[in-house]
Amino acid sequence: MRSVPLNRKVLLNRLSEIERDYLELGKFRHLTLKEFSKGVHFAVAEHYLRRALEATFDAGNHILSRLPLAPGQRPETYKTIALALGRYKIVSEAFAQGPLQEMAGYRNRLIHFYDEITPEELHEIIQFHLEDLDTFAKALRKIVLHPTRIGLRIQ
Repeated sequence: MRSVPLNRKVLLNRLSEIERDYLELGKFRHLTLKEFSKGVHFAVAEHYLRRALEATFDAGNHILSRLPLAPGQRPETYKTIALALGRYKIVSEAFAQGPLQEMAGYRNRLIHFYDEITPEELHEIIQFHLEDLDTFAKALRKIVLHPTRIGLRIQ
């Protein structure tokens, strides 16, 4: 059976989205919690974080869908996508088991429990965890440039 190549356009589009959202979110770093909570800052930041996390897990799922996994090994949740990305060396195991799994959980909160998201928690993510997006973007860029490292090809 022939493997399906990675789609360069899909991965580059997701990478571009993550990088763009990372830069936009970085613009809020200088704001105090009080400033961040006023006006549209919170809503805009929530939008960019949701898009970045969607792009992260879309890219991860795309890569995993091209690996020759046995039935039952396909990840079915965002958290299992995170773990599989570590298991198959797309990202480090430590990153997959820690920050990437936390990102998956937060993605689920943004989508399903959006009414519970507070300015305080989003401000904290921007202040202390934004680099996790950059870490994933760097790993994704390596896959695009060197897909044979994980036994894949790109088209």
